[in-house]
Amino acid sequence: MADVKTLFKNVSWVTISQVIVNLCAFLWTIAIARYLGVNDYGILSFAISFTVLLGMGTDIGMTTFATREISKEKSLTNKFINNVIPFKVVLSVLLFILTALILFLLGYDKLTIDVSLIISIETIFICMIKFIAGVFQAHEDVRINSIGDMVAGLLLLLFTFITIFFDLGLKAIAMSYTLTYLIYMIIMAYEIIKHYGVPKFELDLPFWIGTAKKSIPFGLSIFFYTVYFSIDVVMVQMIAGDYATGLYNSAYKIVSVFAAFYVIYQYVIFPLMSKLYAEDTNLLKVSFEQSFKYSLLILLPLSIGVYLYSDYIINLIYSSQYALASPAMQILIWTIVFLFINGVATSLLNSIGKEVSVTKIYVVAAVFNIVLNYFMIPVLSYNGAAITTVLSEVLILVLMMYSISRTEYKPDWSLLKTVVKLIACGIILAMALHLINVSLWLAIPIGFVVYVLALFITRTIDDTDKYIINELLNR
Repeated sequence: MADVKTLFKNVSWVTISQVIVNLCAFLWTIAIARYLGVNDYGILSFAISFTVLLGMGTDIGMTTFATREISKEKSLTNKFINNVIPFKVVLSVLLFILTALILFLLGYDKLTIDVSLIISIETIFICMIKFIAGVFQAHEDVRINSIGDMVAGLLLLLFTFITIFFDLGLKAIAMSYTLTYLIYMIIMAYEIIKHYGVPKFELDLPFWIGTAKKSIPFGLSIFFYTVYFSIDVVMVQMIAGDYATGLYNSAYKIVSVFAAFYVIYQYVIFPLMSKLYAEDTNLLKVSFEQSFKYSLLILLPLSIGVYLYSDYIINLIYSSQYALASPAMQILIWTIVFLFINGVATSLLNSIGKEVSVTKIYVVAAVFNIVLNYFMIPVLSYNGAAITTVLSEVLILVLMMYSISRTEYKPDWSLLKTVVKLIACGIILAMALHLINVSLWLAIPIGFVVYVLALFITRTIDDTDKYIINELLNR
């Protein structure tokens, strides 16, 4: 009962914050894309994707490893804080130098280099924020992280509007990101001091080395996952140019707004699974299966709706200058379904000590993504990159389920039956929306009613779901 209520409390906090953050992201995405135009928006998109890839070097998986270890043993909290923060500072300095060197050697123009270096500083701040957030996450307290996310979202929206109002240009847009996350990092530093005291930074080399070695499997997983999820923007820019990058990223950003809700699982499900692994393996299996089910239940109708109304959504958000991005969004929206399901599977494997398997899966996916992009982008431009991203997610799902099937947490056939039922409900929804052919604003309530009716007709909501609902309502 207590675990369910804690889970519900955390989900509530993260959900509220993500709704606000994504609303802000929706607004600043529209404002920035319209203000910069397709070409400059392509430069900003490249800078963000390029520095995110390099930014993995400031963490090497330490955040995920620390979260798991602190979840199991709370007394390790200060030991990780005192050692990981200075370790990340050293890595951050090296990262910034490496970023500048690579950009100069690749011969990018001054504007692209300047914007990329500004964004790389923001990436460093984000990596530090994520570690501090991971500490609170391990203690199953996501309230602070959620409030910080909301403040950052509102600040970035404010800075964006100020930049546009005074017509300060592309570099000022990039600086808005960096200033926002500098303030966010200061807030998180204050909170970590408030809860756990002023860090007594240590140069415990054996601990640094031991933590780095144990973190590397997590870091490689994150790195290769980021590679295949970000390299497409970089490759589109290199092969097809800034204009194609701007079109592709406009579709990608809309999908990313929905994908940001995966943060709910990152903050809540992983520490819960790690705890359940140590306490109750049966509940761990139930947690995985229900998370899998709810991800598909929620995201399938969302993906169907975006697919059917992509033209209208693109024109509404970006204006007609981005109309050619509609096909890419129709393809990319399906990554959301697989992203959440694969995220749940990743959390399960990481929580039971199978992080090496996760690393191998993401290595295969990253190589697959790069090779396929190499052939697809020259032929289909940014639409080829979108297809590659979806196929990469499908590959990950297959490999994840294979790995899980080799453990004691192999899903029952009942989960497969549930998946079939949910797909049937999705087909019913798609057919209904296609036949009635109404506007988006009418389709939302009509689609909701049709989908809920389909769930009950197919008996997709079972006794376990009813039990969880009753627990949350304290009946």
